Amino acid sequence: MQITAAVAIAPHSDFAIQTLDLDIPRAGEVLVRILGVGLCHTDLVFRDQFVPLPLPAVLGHEGAGVVEAVGEGVTELAPGDAVVLGFSSCGHCPRCDDHLPSYCREFVPLNYAGARPDGSSPLSRDGTPVSGAFFGQSSFASHAITHHRNVVKVEAGDDLAILGPLGCGLQTGAGAILRSMDCPPGSTVAIFGGGPVGLAGVMAAHLRRCARIILVEPLAARRALGLELGASEVIDPAAGDVAGALRALLPQGVDFALETSGREAVVEAALASLTSRGLLGLVGVPPKPDSAVSINLAGLITFGHRIIGIVEGDSDLQGFIPELVALYRAGQFPFDRLVKTFPLNQINAAIAAQHRGECIKAVLIP
Repeated sequence: MQITAAVAIAPHSDFAIQTLDLDIPRAGEVLVRILGVGLCHTDLVFRDQFVPLPLPAVLGHEGAGVVEAVGEGVTELAPGDAVVLGFSSCGHCPRCDDHLPSYCREFVPLNYAGARPDGSSPLSRDGTPVSGAFFGQSSFASHAITHHRNVVKVEAGDDLAILGPLGCGLQTGAGAILRSMDCPPGSTVAIFGGGPVGLAGVMAAHLRRCARIILVEPLAARRALGLELGASEVIDPAAGDVAGALRALLPQGVDFALETSGREAVVEAALASLTSRGLLGLVGVPPKPDSAVSINLAGLITFGHRIIGIVEGDSDLQGFIPELVALYRAGQFPFDRLVKTFPLNQINAAIAAQHRGECIKAVLIP
């Protein structure tokens, strides 16, 4: 079938809206009509070749929509089902067996290769393959082919088009607090960055009844929204010594820190803000693959500081995404306050709006 898609043509260049050919679903695959897809920073770093994904490519990995067809062997889904799309995993490695599919042994080839496991792409143009299967979906398009393991059935509703970001950015921030770090009630948390991931972390920490939730964010509007969503205090990093400002609020430091920017100096400030046995969770994509930070090993040992990398908030898609949908629809996880919708053919305007700070989470509507 022919579909409309936003195609990444070259690094640091605008996406092009093109008509492409999409395969019918093979065994184990599902065809989804996309109603909305989140625009994530990860899409842009892949377009810009942080990881060498072959271009041209259809990116997009926060899709939501309606099942239109299923391939052989798919029994848990049927045409008409409302769904949210997530990341790919193999389903049979030790991490998948532990219900931690975001640490699947095959995560990189399944999500970053731009192709199915057999090397084929479901997308082409005039007979020439176009990289697809990005995060198992490539949902910057009117339709996507995905594997049934990526697909989470949800209750249909008027909000279906904006649920896609639950499949990556929002589950990453919320899961970091609720799952990866498992911040207990009464604990103290500093969150570095007030974008979609950081503000999802703020909402999750508020849900978890953390005693102090401190948001570090340079944009005044995002600091104000953070306070409305549950932050107890905010810090403008432009003021200078962020670790010092945090310790002025909590002299012993914070129990947990969540770093969402990937910037080396911010990671070091987050580590310097921890209390004894404090835990730092890292989710931000760094500026380059070999980015590194300086760590005082004696201090790390003396104070028992812990650092963990976090992928997708330790989510198991079939359990965590329905949980977040239920919290959202109960008014306890109001992520819709972060969302602004754009037509898919205005993807470049949406990217510019996010870059200017005018939009926290863009959702593209095909």
